[in-house]
Amino acid sequence: MHSGTGTAPQSPVPGRVPLAVVVVDASGLVSHWSTGARRLFGPAREDAVGRPATDLLPVSGALPEGLNSQAYGDESAYDGLGPDLESSLDGRASYPAAGRARLEAPRRERIDVLWWAYPLVGPGPEKLLVLAADAGRLHADDVPDGHPLERIAPGFALHTDFPGADELARGLPAILPSMSVGESARIVSQVLELGYPVLEFSLHDRVPVTADWGVPRRAERKARREEAARAASAGLPAPRRAPDEVYDDAGDLEYAAVREHLEFLNEVSGRIGSSLDLSRTIIEVSRAVVPRFTDVAGTYLREQVVAGEGFPDGPPDATTMWHRVALEHTDEPGRWDDVVPVGESMPFPAHTPFFQCMTSGQPVLVPRITEEMGNAIASQFEKRDIRPLITDRSMLVVPLKARNVVLGFMILLRHRERPVFNDMDRVTGAELAARAGLVLDNARMYTYQESVAETLQDSMLPHIEPHMPGCDLATRYLPGTLLGRVGGDWFDSIKLPGSRTALVVGDVMGHGLNSAAMMGQLRTAVQTMAALDLPPAQLLRNLDDLAQRLGEHYLATCLYAVYDPIANVLELANAGHIPPVLVRAEDGRSELLELPTGAPIGVGGVPFESVRVPMAPGDRLVMCTDGLVEVRGEDIGVGLATLCESAAHPAASMDAACDTIIRALNTRGGRKDDVALLMARLNGIAPEYVAHRSVAPEPAEVSRARALVRDQLTAWGLGALTAPAELMVGELVTNAVRHARTRSVEVRLVRSGTLVCEVEDDDQRLPTLLNAGPGDEFGRGLRVVSALAREWGTSRTGSGKTVWFELALPRT
Repeated sequence: MHSGTGTAPQSPVPGRVPLAVVVVDASGLVSHWSTGARRLFGPAREDAVGRPATDLLPVSGALPEGLNSQAYGDESAYDGLGPDLESSLDGRASYPAAGRARLEAPRRERIDVLWWAYPLVGPGPEKLLVLAADAGRLHADDVPDGHPLERIAPGFALHTDFPGADELARGLPAILPSMSVGESARIVSQVLELGYPVLEFSLHDRVPVTADWGVPRRAERKARREEAARAASAGLPAPRRAPDEVYDDAGDLEYAAVREHLEFLNEVSGRIGSSLDLSRTIIEVSRAVVPRFTDVAGTYLREQVVAGEGFPDGPPDATTMWHRVALEHTDEPGRWDDVVPVGESMPFPAHTPFFQCMTSGQPVLVPRITEEMGNAIASQFEKRDIRPLITDRSMLVVPLKARNVVLGFMILLRHRERPVFNDMDRVTGAELAARAGLVLDNARMYTYQESVAETLQDSMLPHIEPHMPGCDLATRYLPGTLLGRVGGDWFDSIKLPGSRTALVVGDVMGHGLNSAAMMGQLRTAVQTMAALDLPPAQLLRNLDDLAQRLGEHYLATCLYAVYDPIANVLELANAGHIPPVLVRAEDGRSELLELPTGAPIGVGGVPFESVRVPMAPGDRLVMCTDGLVEVRGEDIGVGLATLCESAAHPAASMDAACDTIIRALNTRGGRKDDVALLMARLNGIAPEYVAHRSVAPEPAEVSRARALVRDQLTAWGLGALTAPAELMVGELVTNAVRHARTRSVEVRLVRSGTLVCEVEDDDQRLPTLLNAGPGDEFGRGLRVVSALAREWGTSRTGSGKTVWFELALPRT
């Protein structure tokens, strides 16, 4: 404490009374209960936080009028902290209040309590700050000469009434509970505006309450211990301890100081690690130490950690890049931002304390940053003068380690007016950094695993073209909400001969990398078998056989559909999957398609059936996995009904329609599974964009096939494609004529998003590319097709084979 008398303040008087700090929220519940509050009122922090303040702070009884100016000799005159505090707790008082009362304390005699109450306003939850102290722990050395202890009263004064006003203002956050810089600044400004807490000995003699309460002088402790030792050696009883040395049963103030540090560490540990998000964890660690332990906290991490590249390899050196990820301080806003902005990366040379910390893995304590050291540190910051921010400040650099590897470090700075970091602070900082390092490593591992899982998932999910022949597609994939997030859901679209499209949605049972790997195998198998143009039921039969050969744990559901846009028919087969939703374009009505359910892939021995459903242009098909409609504790029928309803909702685009479904089903809560959604608008291909001709298997018919192509492309306004299309059709029809055994070769042209030409014959032998020599008569036809076509391919049909090629339409 410091005292002042009128305009001629007295010399500072060291006061050492433990201070209780209690914060009450708008509901009247205790949100902060300091160690001093436990010592003064009895309940422990875990028993006090969350309880009504009126149950913990005795407010019954009344203070007599003029209490602050009268002697306090009559103990029976008052019990409880008085009506002023009761009004403050009830929220009825908008002004600060103070008082003195004698209370009954558990397992102790009646205690003499001094208290101050500050109503708080603003956006934070804190609505009342209560400070209290045991007047019985004051003794004659702590008060101005000539003033009895009985006349001490709590009061308020402008902090500018005392010498070192700025120091008082800067030291006030240390009295308050540990909180963020913004919250602390808000409370400090209100306390200073309402009146600084003081002890009044008379009208003019006042002593401000400061943060050094509870920190006795080492010399006094030593002298009293020596006195006790001398008394013991003389056979005399030990001298009575002064009240300020009686903190708890342990009695020893050094023990109490250690305990304070441990309680601070426990409090910090409870505030960090609430999230596995790396960025949020970094901010929590920084805010946990400012302003209670330090005034400035800068956090640096190795770039590999920030980038999510896994555990750093090897020890750091002078070339290691460190990324500044957080900076918290109590200075005026913006003072540090331009000089040391968050997000900057830089190395630290060997002559700096930072290099010593990161290479040794031990805290580095600098009691005061000298001008020479300030110049050395400032040399790292080009065109920025950091010296005014760091010179003559106390610095502690602590490593952030995990598994004996330095992931980063924290630079802690204290203002010049604040006590320098000492050995106990070094130990506290090291322990704090050790706990923070473990939390950061957990967040780093989570971020890394999440990145690996997402990369794996993205690599296995296909890139779906938004436009296929006769249909438009849109997809969505939502990862699971569990750790790792990787799952076994997938979707796919596969181009088939005859301008058809295969649509697939599947769900491997289970989660994790094994499910994702199985999903990749099944998806590849489906693509391979679809290229063989197998009917849907036969494809699922073959897929089931494959899953059984791969292992008994390979179980998955799958829905496979083939859309023919020329015939406007959808053929589907189901293997234990939830049914698709069909939205009719004519009236907007939606319905679940009734399909034979079938057994999941991998069960074996169960037949699969195909169903053909006629489509109309504009109909929409919605296929998804059960993660979208299934919520734990809810019947899946509710989700399916919501799916039908949301799918029928009008939308401006396919993407907007998918978003509508996701919003309707993903906001119910409880979803943990990943989700795959595939929507197709089945537009069909109009008859006028399909041309078909049968030609006889004779060499003379090749010219007729070319004429068909030339005439049809001219009619469609695609004359620019005539030359390459004629040449390739001639080569394919020539091959068909040479090998066909039937009376005709079928030629078909289809115009959709591209130009597709198909040549079909009854020979099931598939043609292959050959290396034709200069003298070879055959083997050049497919070489020509491969060189000129955008895409080409072959596939077997029920009666033979189809060879097709595709050309991009010219831009108009």
